[in-house]
Amino acid sequence: MATRAISQEAFDDLVRENVEDLGMEPSEALEDALYTLKLQGVDLSGIITCVPGESSVKDNPVIACLERLKELDTGLLRDEDLDEISSLLVKLSELCSSLESGNVAIATKHGAVELTCSICSKIKIDARSYVIVVPCLRALAVLIHDIQSTEVFRHASGPRIVVDLLRDSSFDSDLLDAGFAVVAAAATGNEVVKEIFMELKVDEFILKVLNRESKVTIRALYDAIRVLLTPDDNRVVASQVYGYARTFAKLGIARALTDALQAGIGSDSLVSASIALKSIAVNDEICKSIAESGGIDTLLRCIDDSGEQGNKTAAKTCCSLLSKLAGSDSNKSTIVEKRGLDKLIKLAQRFSDDPLVIQEVMSIISIICLRSPDHAASAIEAGAGDLAIQAMKRFPAAAQMQRNACNMIRNIAVRNAENRKILLANGIEKLIRSAKANNEICRASATDALRDLGLDNYNS
Repeated sequence: MATRAISQEAFDDLVRENVEDLGMEPSEALEDALYTLKLQGVDLSGIITCVPGESSVKDNPVIACLERLKELDTGLLRDEDLDEISSLLVKLSELCSSLESGNVAIATKHGAVELTCSICSKIKIDARSYVIVVPCLRALAVLIHDIQSTEVFRHASGPRIVVDLLRDSSFDSDLLDAGFAVVAAAATGNEVVKEIFMELKVDEFILKVLNRESKVTIRALYDAIRVLLTPDDNRVVASQVYGYARTFAKLGIARALTDALQAGIGSDSLVSASIALKSIAVNDEICKSIAESGGIDTLLRCIDDSGEQGNKTAAKTCCSLLSKLAGSDSNKSTIVEKRGLDKLIKLAQRFSDDPLVIQEVMSIISIICLRSPDHAASAIEAGAGDLAIQAMKRFPAAAQMQRNACNMIRNIAVRNAENRKILLANGIEKLIRSAKANNEICRASATDALRDLGLDNYNS
């Protein structure tokens, strides 16, 4: 793995030395420099590789864009420069929109994050300067792409600058979307940046946005919630995001998201809102509160709608959230009472060609039946046994689905003798043994299922 870095100046000097001291042709000098540095484990991301005499660093469109922005970012931003700054920021975003192009690495290596933060810090939200605030924030969201760029953003006072712009936004939907996109990008993989945003009370502002009279969907807001509550920084031993999730719930963000989920039935925002709400549902108390505010009713309607619309992504996301809520014992009973098992089986039948949807359905049923023979009996009546048999036959190589099927069968059978008789009579043993033999990740689950079906030779 490349661990050493090199500056643009040092790289250019090496190529120049190959030409002047070793007599290489320009193209040969460039190729030799690249080969030598890669062999030494030098990280060349962000380095502009140009043949001496044919082009220069300044010819690169990213560098040309940054140089002009630096010329315009002097003191206060002049009104007559705002349109040009806006155009340059849009161009910078377009140039850096694809990581594969390498342009974003070039831009950040040459100070793009610091420069964009500097421009943002000078914006006063009014009719004239509005022309640059959204392009500026969108550029930042593109430029912040790894841990190094999040650290640069942090040291440039980026979190405070962005939160201040959000608070001055007057709830403009484009500005909010661009601003929360920066929050999501900057907090990804960086525990300290998450903490700074929480200290700046971004959670309270999120609640205000969710509760505003205009219910225009801000997709990036949902992404920001998810990222702020995801423990994704491998540099820290213990993340604080669990506490943040409880703070979000205590403020009322879980309830507001449940309302947003209901309003988003059938819309593109449904998936994002579901993922955001799942990130808050970290304990039994919160899961109960979501159910009490109508979360289970809403999710069951969403599950029906996603099946009717053939929307597999929405189906899987809603099932995943319902699985989380089903972790609360009282919620399990609520799901059963509201004919949730029938709706889940119906969903699996509608997506009978997709093992990914089926395995999500099996996961929920498994959780609902855990330590509950009554729920297990209801699951069999709804068709869970038939679902397992048909899916295991149809998708023998779908390892995770096979594993979820084994877990579901175990929980259906372990405390219900009648269910064991039904399942064994329908040939479930052969399917479990086949899953155990053919899918390594199924072995433990399959063994447990065979044991709880009452079979003596479950280890064989």
